[in-house]
Amino acid sequence: MPLLSKIRMFKPLLTAVALASVLLCASIAVAQSVTPASPQPESVQRFIGMFSDPDVQRFLQQQSQAAKTAAEPPLETRNADPSFSEFTMRFRAHASSLLGAIQSFPLETMRGGAVLERDIQANGGTRPIFLVAAFVAVGLAAQWLFWWISAGWRSWMARAPFATARERMIALAARLLWAACYVLSFGLGSIGFFLMFQWPPVIREMVVGYLFAIVIFRLASALFEVFLAPKAEEENRFRVVPITGDAAAHWAKRLGYLVGWYAFGWVTIRLLGTLGFSDPARQLVAYCLGLVLLVIGIEAVWRRPSQLSAGQPSRIGLRARNWLWTVYFASVWLLWVMGAMKLFWIAVVCAALPGAIALTKASVDNILRSSEDEGDGHKRGTVVSVIVERGIRAALIVGAIVLLADALEVRLTQMTMQDSPLLRLVRGVLSAGIILLIVDLAWSVVKVLIDRKLDDTEAVLEVGSERERRRTRLRTLLPILRNFLMILFVAIAIMMALSSLGVEIGPLIAGAGVVGVAIGFGAQTVVKDVISGMFYLLDDAFRIGEYIQSGSYKGTVESFSLRSVKLRHHRGAVYIVPFSELGAVQNMSRDWVIEKMTITVTYDSDIEKARKIIKKIGLELFEDPEFKPTTLEPLKMQGIDSLGDSGLLLRMKVMTLPGQQFTLKRRALRMIHQAFHENGIKLAVPTVQVSGGTDDAVAAAAQQALATHNAAVAANPA
Repeated sequence: MPLLSKIRMFKPLLTAVALASVLLCASIAVAQSVTPASPQPESVQRFIGMFSDPDVQRFLQQQSQAAKTAAEPPLETRNADPSFSEFTMRFRAHASSLLGAIQSFPLETMRGGAVLERDIQANGGTRPIFLVAAFVAVGLAAQWLFWWISAGWRSWMARAPFATARERMIALAARLLWAACYVLSFGLGSIGFFLMFQWPPVIREMVVGYLFAIVIFRLASALFEVFLAPKAEEENRFRVVPITGDAAAHWAKRLGYLVGWYAFGWVTIRLLGTLGFSDPARQLVAYCLGLVLLVIGIEAVWRRPSQLSAGQPSRIGLRARNWLWTVYFASVWLLWVMGAMKLFWIAVVCAALPGAIALTKASVDNILRSSEDEGDGHKRGTVVSVIVERGIRAALIVGAIVLLADALEVRLTQMTMQDSPLLRLVRGVLSAGIILLIVDLAWSVVKVLIDRKLDDTEAVLEVGSERERRRTRLRTLLPILRNFLMILFVAIAIMMALSSLGVEIGPLIAGAGVVGVAIGFGAQTVVKDVISGMFYLLDDAFRIGEYIQSGSYKGTVESFSLRSVKLRHHRGAVYIVPFSELGAVQNMSRDWVIEKMTITVTYDSDIEKARKIIKKIGLELFEDPEFKPTTLEPLKMQGIDSLGDSGLLLRMKVMTLPGQQFTLKRRALRMIHQAFHENGIKLAVPTVQVSGGTDDAVAAAAQQALATHNAAVAANPA
């Protein structure tokens, strides 16, 4: 029994040794198969053929990895935070493996070539390059057939309008679908036709892999053709990304090359594993292929057009920016070669994420812009544009967070006691970032809904109508609702972010309640202002644009805050009045107003004739297109109001909408004055008439009055 327990203890090690022995025997068999001096038995050849099968190799690699994992120490015994010396030793081991791969690369190339040559001989001596070329030709033929069949589709896309956002979306979806079908026809014609036949495993893996890389390259080129539209001026096409034509042609070509070369390199590295190359050798080839990507990126930066769009020029010169991008690309490649993958992914995400967000925003705004935006130059956000733009931005940021979490080995959904405080802080920060993105998306949707509703209420409707009253009430309440929701979303986002960081928000909320009560007692006036304002708004006491008077304050309501109202006096002064100081409010802009006027005529005037003239003038003003919409009852005379010192006082009245009585009053008085003058009705003028006898009598009366005055002054010296 002790012997059996020891065997079980060393079972992972024995498994690894057995797998290594199998691989070594297979390598020796492959090496011996190169020399045709001694023929091998048929069973050995079948064993070698089974070993060259990618599925068998993948199974052996999985078993070897499982054995290594079983032999590793538990997670809690590892050092989660390696020291600088360990990092240096890792880099040294990585460099040593690359140097060893350089030395063993010729031998591995010969071994892989032998495996490939055996499959070629089994296939009748046909080289994979000829198979790839032949099936590419078949794919091109299928692609040409689809081009010929879809002639009507292409002609419709060439005539498709792009005036509205809906038309642009339909045209863009049609172009994307056509591009996908175009590339799919090539893939079905090449890869599908190749898979109809039985091929040796290595040749099948190689040909299908490179055909797949070609399909990826053509798909990327088609997508860049749709989004960048380098020939938009010639074919009247819509360019999704708002850049110039030269820049579109430049980047469409370079980005297609980058994607194509990356796909080629990815397939090549996988095929090297199929041919038996070691991991260091595959890494060496990957670094060499990455040099080509580096050269393409640097060339694209240095030869790009100087003006990519119509935006403002940068403060940094073009040459300086090119050098900065060159240093950045070279640094990223060096980090990759050195094996510093955490720093590599951090550098890639920090540079790619802001550019992707800005490009997405510009593209979405370009696609979903409306004709109204182009007409007045004012950009109006829509719910769809906000959801699409913020949704894509949130997806990009969340994807970057997940990528960084995977690269930094941070488990977002788990928290163990073995985690260091720094690791927990990083996890909390990443989770808080996701929460803030979700809250930002919700707030953006709510904000654009309120702003669009406010934009709809800018147009003035018929004065005094129910729709006009509803419009003014919306313009009063919606800004307050927007501010309230903003505070609510900010509070929710802060609480959820603190909770994700590990902060207990229960005591925080309780403490905030206590602090709120204390602040309420210390700021009773402010609380009174806020509560009074709420009740004023609930009572619909006044709205924006209405003229009100409260005590010594009067003016037109311009805006609100949580505690005060801003009144604009008709002479230009502005009053900032707290709600608690308003008291009783006199609203002069509701429903209707009656304006009363008086005019004095001489005692000998014909009152009936004056009444008829005033009535006629009232009817004329009532039918006047300028005053008809605002006049509720025509001007009419109510009769003689009083007998004045100089004449008869006639009273008139007219009913109009609030604020419209002043213009009508001025016009009516002018017309009455002119009509009275033409009809011989005289307006009374205050006069003083002095009558008496001779001059001596007048002088005596004056002397007597003066003596009376002097006597009164003497009697009252004070």
